[in-house]
Amino acid sequence: MAGRKNPKVCLIPLGCPKNLVDGEKMLGMLAQAGCVVGAPAERADVIIVNTCAFLSAARDESLKTIRQALRLKRCGRVRRVVVSGCLPARDGQRLAEELPEVDAIVDISGRDQIAKAVLAGNFHNRSGHAGFFMQSSGGAVNDSGRFRLTPRHTAYLRIAYGCSRRCTFCTIPSIRGPYRSKPSRDILDEARELIGDGAIELNLIAQDTTSYGLDAKGHSFVARASLPLDVVKNNNRHDRDGRGTHGQDARATFSTSHLKNSSGLAGLLKKLDKLNGLRWIRLMYAYPTGFSDELIDVMAGCRRVVPYVDIPLQHINDKVLRLMGRRVTRKQIEGLLVKLRKKIPAMSIRTTFIVGFPGETAGQFAELLRFAGDFRFDALGVFEYSPEAGTPAARLSGRIHARVKSERARRLMLQQQKIVMQANAAKIGRTIEVLVDGVDRSGRCVGRHAGQAPDVDSICIFTSRREPGQIIPARVIGFSGYDLIVE
Repeated sequence: MAGRKNPKVCLIPLGCPKNLVDGEKMLGMLAQAGCVVGAPAERADVIIVNTCAFLSAARDESLKTIRQALRLKRCGRVRRVVVSGCLPARDGQRLAEELPEVDAIVDISGRDQIAKAVLAGNFHNRSGHAGFFMQSSGGAVNDSGRFRLTPRHTAYLRIAYGCSRRCTFCTIPSIRGPYRSKPSRDILDEARELIGDGAIELNLIAQDTTSYGLDAKGHSFVARASLPLDVVKNNNRHDRDGRGTHGQDARATFSTSHLKNSSGLAGLLKKLDKLNGLRWIRLMYAYPTGFSDELIDVMAGCRRVVPYVDIPLQHINDKVLRLMGRRVTRKQIEGLLVKLRKKIPAMSIRTTFIVGFPGETAGQFAELLRFAGDFRFDALGVFEYSPEAGTPAARLSGRIHARVKSERARRLMLQQQKIVMQANAAKIGRTIEVLVDGVDRSGRCVGRHAGQAPDVDSICIFTSRREPGQIIPARVIGFSGYDLIVE
């Protein structure tokens, strides 16, 4: 940065763990370029807002954070504001026009040019708008050399970029591009680097972890699963049994269960399981159609793979699933869930659902509510459907009123709350292994058992202080809401 040899940089990460990894990689590159990273916003020379744009609410939060950074700039407390992440990828030109005070805009594909964006003397082009820094990346890029923002003992390990599923409600493929698996060699090298830096827990992430390796030559990977246009236009035309005119399409694409995953996720898990110094491997963002029998057997057999999986199901009604472009049926989902719990009895299963999808009837929501109540997920999140510009679902008729969506989300979460309270009560008296995370903002010593992922799930609260980074046996003596109290 002109006039400052070692500028202090504050990065504000927003959104999902994939975005966090991008932020950590950028901080690593800036540190190598001589910047002082990790400064608080009010003491920084440069603020980088690493944005999320998955939903309209996330875009609103990103814009609010950018404006807060610009206020610090106008007060003279910050010299420059750089915007990176998903928002530039989705709406970069309009962002530059609406917020001309932003000094640089870094697209996702231009992540490696972050040092140029921060250190350049003058960012703005002749129009007065922020300059763009983009660099096309044909394949999966490397995430090694990160300046981590997570506690030292836990880290996210990204195994793939982008998504080719093209669910009708989702903006990710247009933001992050098609699915690209990282070479297993690079993943293992990065895993060793993270372990060498103190990580004993690696949380595997991607937009779709179960498709790892299926984009390689020779595999039958569904590259496009967007909803047929005639279904989008005629979403009310369905058979009385709920399967509709495209029920066969949904079954035809659920074809990965027969694939051998020796070069895919199953093979990768077996390689990671052999790494010295690693204690826990956790699988997140698993698309339901990517589970082969081999993968489930490997998860059951690997001693470092914890009995946990995050499977965003989105819905259970066949008609709604088809309109979402999920290419899976209720029968197939139920078969997978039963198989997971049968082969791995201690398995904790987390999922997310969308309520208020266009055309969702009271009966279809009741079906979802009954399903969630009967299966009793260990953790569950709910999104109220948000129409996103450019997605096929945004063109569907049958919009659900906001009040109805909110009420359905409330009912689903109240039911889940009762399920978790009952499960927590049943755990009292048990001894479980807990990874100590440290002291939270309330001064409590907290941690997580194998069935709790960082940031998204409940926690364990210790009755006394313990050293972070240990996995220790602890007895459950009570619970507070969703969280367990242990000693």
